[in-house]
Amino acid sequence: MALAAIPFGLGIGLSLGMLGGGGSVLAVPVLVYILGLSVHQATTASLVVVTAGAVVGGLGHAREQTVCWRHATAFTAGALPGVLAGTAAGQAVSGTSLIAAFAIVMLAAAAATWRKASTNVGAPAPAQAICPPLRLGLDLVVGMTVGAMTGFFGVGGGFLIVPTLTIALALSMRLAVGTSLLIITVTSTLALVAHLAAGRTIALGITAAMTAACVVGAAAGVRLAGRVPQRQLGAAFAGLVVVVAAHLLVSAAFLGGPPGGP
Repeated sequence: MALAAIPFGLGIGLSLGMLGGGGSVLAVPVLVYILGLSVHQATTASLVVVTAGAVVGGLGHAREQTVCWRHATAFTAGALPGVLAGTAAGQAVSGTSLIAAFAIVMLAAAAATWRKASTNVGAPAPAQAICPPLRLGLDLVVGMTVGAMTGFFGVGGGFLIVPTLTIALALSMRLAVGTSLLIITVTSTLALVAHLAAGRTIALGITAAMTAACVVGAAAGVRLAGRVPQRQLGAAFAGLVVVVAAHLLVSAAFLGGPPGGP
């Protein structure tokens, strides 16, 4: 099973490096339905994978000066208490209910990604480098909301962070991707610590293989981010998320839920 995790890890890393998110949206279903982990094992493993990929991707974007540090700092400050509250809430929810709720969030993420993909992402490099003024209250509130989802679902949150940064906070696509990876690194690390403190276990072989592949994919994704049309990539990603979410909803509603449920 560890070898089977490698191609999925590469794909997850590419998504992180190029789009600034999407890692756990794909990692959790793969870990549960293809690699056979329980839902709670999968959410914890996904945090390991996504954190490693976000570190590599974030460093790459920082070198290219496509990180808006002031928004990242405020957003993260709001996210940290949300992560703790979300992790505690997730402990009290059954696997089947968790997967069903996760699918609904994925559909919302797909809609946001589609909207993001429909915006003009072809701005020249000098315009993309401008970091908008800080909106402290909005950064904190949105950060807390995304942090709660990070802890509850075991996701990095990038599939919500990037649309939020581009639409609500007016960052360019390039800045949103790099800034999202910095935020994901901090929030996912805290969520992982909280999961382990709550007694969650990690499937070491599968997690290590997927993490190593994700790191490679994230590094490649950063290099490709400026070459692939973001509008086309975002639209394709939104479609993939819809397909996976539909499968999860059908499983939760009609097939008895995920392995290890209810």
